[in-house]
Amino acid sequence: MRFLLTSAGIKNTSIHDALVDLLGKPIAESSALCIPTAVYAMPGGAGMAWRLINGREATPLCELGWKSLGVLELTALPSIDEERWVPTVQETDALLVGGGDPLYLCYWMRQSGLADLLPSLREAVYAGVSAGSMVMAPNIGEDFVRWKPPTGGDRALGLVDFAMFPHVDHENLPDNSMANAEKWAASVPVPGYAIDDQTAIKVTDGAVEVVSEGHWKLFTP
Repeated sequence: MRFLLTSAGIKNTSIHDALVDLLGKPIAESSALCIPTAVYAMPGGAGMAWRLINGREATPLCELGWKSLGVLELTALPSIDEERWVPTVQETDALLVGGGDPLYLCYWMRQSGLADLLPSLREAVYAGVSAGSMVMAPNIGEDFVRWKPPTGGDRALGLVDFAMFPHVDHENLPDNSMANAEKWAASVPVPGYAIDDQTAIKVTDGAVEVVSEGHWKLFTP
């Protein structure tokens, strides 16, 4: 699977071009599934999910002009036969994974079976926003633990070998300063990227590339 891990979606031309490069064809010729599940663990999550799907959030994903767009709700999948949804995922070009709570998202990715399916989707693009990006790391760091999984801890899916601190230096998120990102990085056992909303991390066959029209910093253990 190819990854475009963003802080706040497809916010600029550089990130847009990176998405098209990963798809290997125009967005207008590509199918996508939106996964809003992470946001339900947040206050007002239902409305935020609606805005994400309708392209009314400040994290552009669904409104990019996809050939087709569907919604994949992870909390519903355990009650549905795999033959009803797995082929749809296997045939789609991109998974658009919204923000919210990373460990809640991680829990439902595992419960639904999607986490087990992701490594086999070699031609698909995974485009994440905030928590939707963080969940790919081995760990998210204790600073980001809000919803607590039954097993405890901060372990995520580990499909990439680094962690992410999104929204760095955001004017409305004073705790997301670069100084706090440095403290966070000291708590995770892997390299950590602090990225602002104009930055994304592109991963192709394990090769990592930072795509940015803003600012970012890599912290190494």
